[in-house]
Amino acid sequence: MSNPTDFPTPTLIPVNGVVLEVFEAGQQNARNPIVLCHGWPEHAFSWRYQVPALVAAGYHVIVPNQRGYGNSSRPSEVTDYDIGQLSGDLVALLDHYGYDNATFVGHDWGAMVVWGLTLLHPDRVNKLINLSVPYQERWEKPWIEMMEVMFGDDFYFVHFNRQPGVADAVLDKNTHQFLRNMYRKNQPPVEPEPGMMMINLANAEAPLGEPVMSDGDLSVFVTSFEGSGFTASINWYRNLDRNWHLLADVNPIIQQPALMIYGDQDPVAKSERLVDFVPNVDVVNLDCGHWIQQEKPEETNQAILNWLGQHAAV
Repeated sequence: MSNPTDFPTPTLIPVNGVVLEVFEAGQQNARNPIVLCHGWPEHAFSWRYQVPALVAAGYHVIVPNQRGYGNSSRPSEVTDYDIGQLSGDLVALLDHYGYDNATFVGHDWGAMVVWGLTLLHPDRVNKLINLSVPYQERWEKPWIEMMEVMFGDDFYFVHFNRQPGVADAVLDKNTHQFLRNMYRKNQPPVEPEPGMMMINLANAEAPLGEPVMSDGDLSVFVTSFEGSGFTASINWYRNLDRNWHLLADVNPIIQQPALMIYGDQDPVAKSERLVDFVPNVDVVNLDCGHWIQQEKPEETNQAILNWLGQHAAV
């Protein structure tokens, strides 16, 4: 297994009106870029086990802390975190390096960004690999409106939108406790209010389940969010309905070769209609929870590298 202490030193790169903290390795593998996009509440460091394996396989690995995270910019306006801006950052990052296109890999919210990027800028994505969160087909009504009807006011997606600032303050106050409780293997729902899961996690004294990472690795995430706070990253959720409108007139079918990696114990539901929207998709299931690439790094690397090897000429 890779040594996570070998994670690259970051560079601050101006793109799309913001500055991104970017970790890169394998610069000698120019013309073969792969961009790794983290989720919430994460950090580029969540890809620490994948970077060396991809470099060894001949890739120029680019891992940004996306806007709102780490030492990247944290714009003040909520709308600065919509899918147009988030995908625009990645397009501008390719421009910075002089790449016409790249392979993109996303986990959790990073997967949602990669799906959106591929819809909005299909010419900039040659292949895509997403973990945990499958393609989200367009509902009849905006996503938060639908979630409110389906799951209630306390579902955390809805709560983040309808009560801005409330969860942010709780998570900011209990950063270490929240992240310690969040990063658990096969974590069961938090009772008695599953919809309030994030606030409950921040307030829970006793961790549930086995930790995904060491205390030393956890400290990277804790230190990052103690510096940035949670509002900017939660603002991604506050643009879901806006994103629904922004994607209204986009062709919903993704034609690029795609790999979807699920964790069988992940509470995020698998898609029953993925092939309808991503016809050239392959699916891999791993025996793990939500934090796939951190919980099962060797299996994740094998799945990614095997698939990339099969699509090397694409």
